[in-house]
Amino acid sequence: MADLKKLRIGFVGVGGMGQCAHLKNYAALGDLCEVVALAELRPEQAKKVAQRYAVPVVYASHEEMLKQENLDAIIASQPFTRHGTLVPELLRAGVPVFTEKPIAGSVEMGEKIVAAVQKSGTFHMIGYHKRSDPAVMQAKTEIDRLKQTGELGKMKYVRLLMPAGDWIAAGFTDLINSNEPYPQLQWDPPAGDMDKPAFDIYTTFVNYYIHQVNLMRHLLGEAYAVTYVDPSNVLLAGQSVSGVACAIEMSPYCTTVDWQESALVCFERGWVRIELPAPLASNRAGRVTFFRDPGQGAHPQFLEPQMPWVHAMRQQAINFIRAVKGEIKPLCEAAEALEDLRVARQFLKLYKGV
Repeated sequence: MADLKKLRIGFVGVGGMGQCAHLKNYAALGDLCEVVALAELRPEQAKKVAQRYAVPVVYASHEEMLKQENLDAIIASQPFTRHGTLVPELLRAGVPVFTEKPIAGSVEMGEKIVAAVQKSGTFHMIGYHKRSDPAVMQAKTEIDRLKQTGELGKMKYVRLLMPAGDWIAAGFTDLINSNEPYPQLQWDPPAGDMDKPAFDIYTTFVNYYIHQVNLMRHLLGEAYAVTYVDPSNVLLAGQSVSGVACAIEMSPYCTTVDWQESALVCFERGWVRIELPAPLASNRAGRVTFFRDPGQGAHPQFLEPQMPWVHAMRQQAINFIRAVKGEIKPLCEAAEALEDLRVARQFLKLYKGV
């Protein structure tokens, strides 16, 4: 694929997240890509969205779009409980596919997608947008450096906090909605190793906290296992393969007009703290603070670099384009995203014994 040409991108689905988290960001990156077609089952919705974002061609189905268009990449913002049905079909086009998190609604469907990726000769990038927040990107670079140099000692602990709050942050104010009824969709089968009540608990956890499950591995730089879930379902604790303690605090409180998500990565003589904005907040990156205590009477040091006015969803679009062009590796591929579902399965086992 020529590095200098604009990527030809097709969209599958332009509902709320499809528009406001993805399409409007790609449409604004006209120097890097062009959205040449969209497939949407609701005809009036498709027409309105195409007009707003100057998409030249509309199709009634992804099958029709893939048959007619020569695409470089596909963005498919769909409910995750139909990824196992849809994503393998998209991968047969032989071009990179991007979907929202998680990879699927069950381990079995995630395994099906990973197998399809292996056959496709391309990649499937999952939309863990927090990895693309400029604050997380800078924090990750420094964390990896500190692990390598050992200048602050060993990594000791990683803590993530995500209270329930206003994750939309007015991000749907420009949402186009035709109010057409949704057509009948094909959904993935439920997980075969749990009954419906257990599966409902599992998918609820996956829907709300899979970002944190994934971000934990990203910051640790290695795999981890869940070792404890408290009965009130507020605290999940675990340990990484090298012995680093870790915890996810799941809504110990809530906010109604704010978003207070954070991460704390501790070393023996310092820490890295990340504060993240609401997922749909525009033109606003997170904040990162570095603290180090040199010891021996030297003054402790705080550093808080100014982040650019770039939000994670926009940067994620840039990162996906760069990955399609071969400039960087995809930030989270299917095989790793499958591990998130396995961690979620550990959570359910410890929480409900199933």
